[in-house]
Amino acid sequence: MHITQSALSKRVIEIEKHHGFHLFTRKNRRNVELSEVGCIFLEEARSALLHIDRAVQFGRAAREGSETILTVGLAPDADQAWVSDVLAIRLPLYPKLHIQLNSEFSSELIRSVVAGELNLALVTAPPETSQITAVAFAQTPVCVVLPLTHAVADKESIALQNLARDEWILFARRVHPVVHDAIRNAALREGIAPKRVHDIITAQQAVHLVCEHVGVAILAQPTAVDFSVNGVVVKPISDTSLCFETCVIMRTDDDSRLANEFVRSFLRRCAPQRLPPNQMELGLSA
Repeated sequence: MHITQSALSKRVIEIEKHHGFHLFTRKNRRNVELSEVGCIFLEEARSALLHIDRAVQFGRAAREGSETILTVGLAPDADQAWVSDVLAIRLPLYPKLHIQLNSEFSSELIRSVVAGELNLALVTAPPETSQITAVAFAQTPVCVVLPLTHAVADKESIALQNLARDEWILFARRVHPVVHDAIRNAALREGIAPKRVHDIITAQQAVHLVCEHVGVAILAQPTAVDFSVNGVVVKPISDTSLCFETCVIMRTDDDSRLANEFVRSFLRRCAPQRLPPNQMELGLSA
């Protein structure tokens, strides 16, 4: 930070005195940690810095002629067809609309929507919370990626029991917490204890590990990955509980006309047959 330790300590003390709360718990000179208040302050301060960055980006966009910016969050493995639908939307009332895409894990996407850092996001299996409105537009089943040499590779669908003796490759919990927990809970109900579980970040990593015969990959959202890899086959999981809704989410109190019109347009493009008009309007402000 290009300042001395004493100068930093003085600045922290000044902040604490000015606001009337302690940022740190000081047990001794070598044992200093954030207080509960300090943790909250830190999170909000980070959010403030992100808003400053957005203000700079919006200012530059306005200088370049883009009058309106909409920030959309996507998971790293989002179906490319959904991305194309997002980019193809044109709103007559916003002829100079600019779409800014941000890729994050699902838990980060939800946090960013709640914090107002994203206008909306596409998330598989978002948790139920009063802070966001979620409208489903696609069903996302869980599939297993197997080596062609696997004993059940020829079956039409695969039961978890068929994989009981394998090592499992799953998205890490921080990537898809709801999906990760659902797979582990389904295994628990079946009395399955995998030999070993490997946590990965992307579906590409999972497919590579399958090709290396590390184990079998149990994944949601496989459509964004090219599975035309020699020696690998993709099969649906037969457990009906392992199918999730992919939703477009917004902050519940977001009354932005732009965001609401964009979401309606996206739902009409993605799911004109599946979502009835009353569900398409669910939670979206006029």
